[in-house]
Amino acid sequence: MALPIKQTNQIVGLRNYLQAPTEKGGALFLCYYFEMKSITIFTDGGARGNPGPAGAGALIIGENNKVLKKVSKFLGERTNNWAEYEAVILGLQELKKLIPEKERKNTSVEIKLDSELIVRQLSGLYQIKETTLFPQYIAVHNMRVKDSQNITFTHVPREKNTDADRLANEAMDGA
Repeated sequence: MALPIKQTNQIVGLRNYLQAPTEKGGALFLCYYFEMKSITIFTDGGARGNPGPAGAGALIIGENNKVLKKVSKFLGERTNNWAEYEAVILGLQELKKLIPEKERKNTSVEIKLDSELIVRQLSGLYQIKETTLFPQYIAVHNMRVKDSQNITFTHVPREKNTDADRLANEAMDGA
């Protein structure tokens, strides 16, 4: 007998099976699902002069494309890549404030940024050769392990990251 499966637009995670013996020696398998919240964070960091005055911006979007939080931060004199990492950190810090600890393991987070280098480094495809970026990488790694393990990093073209870019520029302009 097939059990109905609930169809949703949300990401389905943690599929578990329970096996229970039947009277006739067979087995009954029960399948259950935990629905996961889906969050998207657009981030961007930039520096004018590289190094130069730098800023970071993050836009956190929940289900149904609802904007949950916009945040920007002036970073002082930094490189562009450092600012890109800091934007990811900023987005994850703000997300941590929005989602209760109990719900974090059932939340899928996609971080979208226009830095292909940072996406590939955070995804484990590229080494980190610039020593000043190691602490940034470790900070993101530790946040993934402790707070939100279901994180993916996606490269997007600059044209699809304009809101986060605007937030980073506002941070630089406000300094």
